Amino acid sequence: MDIKLVNIGFGNIVSANRIVAIVSPDSAPIKRIITEARDQGVLVDATYGRRTRAVIITDSDHVILSAVQPETVANRLSSRETSSPELEEDDDDEEEAE
Repeated sequence: MDIKLVNIGFGNIVSANRIVAIVSPDSAPIKRIITEARDQGVLVDATYGRRTRAVIITDSDHVILSAVQPETVANRLSSRETSSPELEEDDDDEEEAE
């Protein structure tokens, strides 16, 4: 299994394979999820004191707060998926050149 990572802001990186959802923190149910995660000790605050703009929910029930917009995180995630085969091809070319 190939491990893919996505930058969620301020140099913080999350395993893309573990992400279930990337949502906005504005609705009451999401605020409730954040509160419950904090109480259970599974909240990761990666905002560096800035406003929370994205809430990332993982398959291990961890909740990660990010100061980056959900669309930005999603774009970084999708750009990694489309660019990784190209990177693998480049690596193969380098091996053949040696």
